[in-house]
Amino acid sequence: MSIEVQSVNKSFGAFKALDDITLKFPDGELVALLGPSGCGKTTLLRVIAGLEYADSGRIVLDGIDATDKDVRQRRVGFVFQHYALFRHLTVFENIAFGLRVRPRRERPSESEIKAKVTRLLDLVQLGWVANRFPSQLSGGQRQRIALARALAVEPRVLLLDEPFGALDAKVRKELRRWLRTLHDELHISSIFVTHDQEEALEVADRIVLINKGHVEQVGSPSDIYQRPASAFAFGFIGAVNEFRGKVESGYVRVGDEKLRIDGDHFKDGQDVIAFSRPQDTEIVSHDRSEDGISARVNRILGNGAVARVELVANGDARKGQKEFFEVEIPGSELQTLGLSTGQRVKIKGRKLSVFLNQSGSQAS
Repeated sequence: MSIEVQSVNKSFGAFKALDDITLKFPDGELVALLGPSGCGKTTLLRVIAGLEYADSGRIVLDGIDATDKDVRQRRVGFVFQHYALFRHLTVFENIAFGLRVRPRRERPSESEIKAKVTRLLDLVQLGWVANRFPSQLSGGQRQRIALARALAVEPRVLLLDEPFGALDAKVRKELRRWLRTLHDELHISSIFVTHDQEEALEVADRIVLINKGHVEQVGSPSDIYQRPASAFAFGFIGAVNEFRGKVESGYVRVGDEKLRIDGDHFKDGQDVIAFSRPQDTEIVSHDRSEDGISARVNRILGNGAVARVELVANGDARKGQKEFFEVEIPGSELQTLGLSTGQRVKIKGRKLSVFLNQSGSQAS
C-alpha cells in the first residue's frame, strides 16, 4: 500500500513536533524514520497510524484520504517498543486477539483462527511457545510475538516504533537481520522508527532523516551516508570528525591552525563546518606539515588489518573543553607511523565535506 503525507503539522502546546511534513512511501518498501530523540519521528508514525491526529494536512492511503479515519479503519499493524502484550493471555491468544474482537460477521471461525495463528507462529519461528505467557519469553521472543499479532489482522501497512530499542545489542542485531528477511518474504509496506543509524543503514530500503520536525533528507542508505545533504545529515549518520572555523584563502582556519579545502564555493570570513569520516582522515608528522590540526594520540585500538586511533586536541580553552577525533588506518600504516600514546601529531582530511554553519546547506 502506498502512503502519502501531505503538508502535515502537529503541535503539543507551544512545541511544534511536525512542521509541514510532505512525504511519499511507495508500496512494498521498508522505510526507516531516523533522527535524534524528540525530532518528531514517533509522532509522524502515530499520525500515519491514526493514533494521533494532525492539526492540519492529510494522510492518503492507496490514493484514498484517510485523514479522518481511525486506526482500525486504516488497517495498519502497529508494533510498540515495549511489546504491549497482554500478560494474562498465552502467546497463542495474544496473536489471536485481533481476530477474536472483530465484529461477528467479520470474525473468522475457530478453525480459521487456529490455522492463521499457527502459520504466524511458524513465520516468526516460535511455534513451540504457543502455550507460554509473555513473562516466560525473552525480550527478542516477545518482540517477534508482537509482530505476529500485528500481522494477524492482515494490515495493509506495518508500522514499528523503535521495535528493537529495549533489547541488548546482540539480540537487536539478530532481529534486524530477521526483520529484513521477513520483509523480503512478505513485501508488506513497512515503516519503522529508530534513532540507531546503524540499524537504519543495515535494514531499510530508504531512510527519511528528520530533525526538529523537519525532513532533512530522503534517500537510500548509500545516498544518505555517501551524499549527505546538510551539516546535520553528515554529523548524524556514521562516525565523523568535525572541524568548525572560518574560510580563509582556500583554507578553513580552526583557531590558530588551518585545513585545506577544495573548490571556491565559499567567501573569506564565512563560518563553516568541515567533516571527514575516520577512514578519510589522515595522521601526519607534527613537524612536517604546515596545515592540519594539532592533536595528541590518546589511545590506539586494535592491531589487526584496521586500527582505530583516538586523538585529543584542545577545544574551547576558556571552557576547559577538549575535542576528540578518530582515525581509521591500515595496520601496516600504524607500524610505519610508529605511533605511541601521548605522541604529538597533526590530522587532516583526505576528503573534506564543507557546509555553511548557519544554514546547514551543502557547499562541497
